[in-house]
Amino acid sequence: MFDSEYDVVVVGAGPAGVSAGKICAEHDLSVLILEKRQEIGSPKRCGEGLGKNSLERMGVEFNSKWATREIIGATCYAPNGKLVRINYDGPEGWVIERKVFDKELAYQASKVGAKIVAKAEVTELVRAEDGKVNVSINYAGSPYKTRARIIIACDGVETKISRMMGLNTTMKLNDIAQGAQLEMSNIKIDLDRIELYFGNEIAPGGYVWIFPKGEDVANVGIGIRHPYGKEGRSAMDYLMKFIESRPELKDGSIIEYNTGGVPVGGLLENMVADNLIAAGDAAHHTNPIHGGGIAEAYIGGKLAGEVAVDALLNNDVSAKYLSRYNKMWWELRGNKMKNVEKLRKVVEKLSDDELNFLAGELSGEDLVEFTRGSALKRLATVMMKRPGLIRLAKELL
Repeated sequence: MFDSEYDVVVVGAGPAGVSAGKICAEHDLSVLILEKRQEIGSPKRCGEGLGKNSLERMGVEFNSKWATREIIGATCYAPNGKLVRINYDGPEGWVIERKVFDKELAYQASKVGAKIVAKAEVTELVRAEDGKVNVSINYAGSPYKTRARIIIACDGVETKISRMMGLNTTMKLNDIAQGAQLEMSNIKIDLDRIELYFGNEIAPGGYVWIFPKGEDVANVGIGIRHPYGKEGRSAMDYLMKFIESRPELKDGSIIEYNTGGVPVGGLLENMVADNLIAAGDAAHHTNPIHGGGIAEAYIGGKLAGEVAVDALLNNDVSAKYLSRYNKMWWELRGNKMKNVEKLRKVVEKLSDDELNFLAGELSGEDLVEFTRGSALKRLATVMMKRPGLIRLAKELL
């Protein structure tokens, strides 16, 4: 079933894992990608939105097989119902089907030589005296063993693989969003735009989203953070309350039910250890303001693969050598995400009245720039129009 040894074992077959494995396999390394779930792409912790810009940054070609709906813009609602509309000159992106998208990425990785096995969970990792790692695997209830020179941890926000290898990825409670999402049908939706709803009563520390997938089908979801929510109320509680308040949603059917945690901060200065690189949710590679992680995970995985190739070519898999991954990620994505995290920490302190004020002052173009970690001075300038926000505004500068 498994070879006795691989150059690289990747744990997790999401966008980060298959991206890392594909890069390694393209450079003629022997690669094993393990996915503990029985199906790649399911269950999902994702609204399934993918921007055109994100796809370009990933270097992945568009494929109509995984695109369920083309999106031309977004509508953001303040607590008082005031909307800010984001318009684009052409299609901005898609709502996708992750079960198809993730499998397509896996197919591409397998075509260049990576071996991918679902329903295979890593149960133990032990560094051996020869500098390699002994890997114990439970595949469909049966034990197997293999070895590898490098382990790439892409096993999600829980990332037990990083802990096994001695890397501390512990997150503060405030940096984890609790998400809940229903795929619903027989509902009335805007077919061409995503919709986002903000407010401390609606979604404390987060927002509600509606992402259209078909004529009367959409992902209706929420992300909240417990420090801002009412004690004892889950994300699904808040989501159901929102749905019941919306005539266009409350009589819809529930086709799929998903919950889970999403990292929205806690960016790591160090993502490596001897024989180990972490990427994707395991390394907190998500956008801190909206929690989107497909492109961030894929890019993080790609960098991890490139560093793994270089380390093996130079026969050095020490943490010191692998640490160039930290530098590469921070230069390419980390500093931008740090700005976005700064924005998140300001926004979460705003009252509903202050959110309503900003909705009257900002444009859709402003909102797009903010989510990319840009133009924060513009937001600070607007906030300074209101004396009570001057202190918070200074945190953006």
